[in-house]
Amino acid sequence: MNTTLATTIEPDPTVPAIRITREFDASVSAVFRAHVDPGLVVQWLGPRRLTMTVQRWDAQTGGGYAYTHVGEDGTEHHFLGSFHEIRPDERIVQTFAYVPFADQVALETMTFTELPGGRCRLEGFSLCGSFEGRDAMLASGMEEGVVQGYERLDELLSS
Repeated sequence: MNTTLATTIEPDPTVPAIRITREFDASVSAVFRAHVDPGLVVQWLGPRRLTMTVQRWDAQTGGGYAYTHVGEDGTEHHFLGSFHEIRPDERIVQTFAYVPFADQVALETMTFTELPGGRCRLEGFSLCGSFEGRDAMLASGMEEGVVQGYERLDELLSS
């Protein structure tokens, strides 16, 4: 496993969006599967300090999801969304909402690109409803969850 893989998280200066880029030492199909199989998603999504449970996971075009992250102190964080497009090994388009702020829905597109050597580049684009909503998402601890989640995904993919 390459422990020097970096996650890039950048706010877009022209629209209320966040761009996330990460490469993996794993195939596109393995990285894609880890995003759509709930048994795998619960093993890596989010920061290490939280445990994830899935209430609903229907990873197909027109499907949806709901899950909860629980902290060591029992604090629960509920998330939900809809899968607008699932294109195997290519792309996922979904909405994302943190339930306490469910009126601030982000539209997320994840693109999976094959790289030489059987590697994968994952590019995410999260379009928020406003610059304020985007900045609140960035300030929420999102970076910790994304960076640690992808580190956990590296570990899962190498096992």
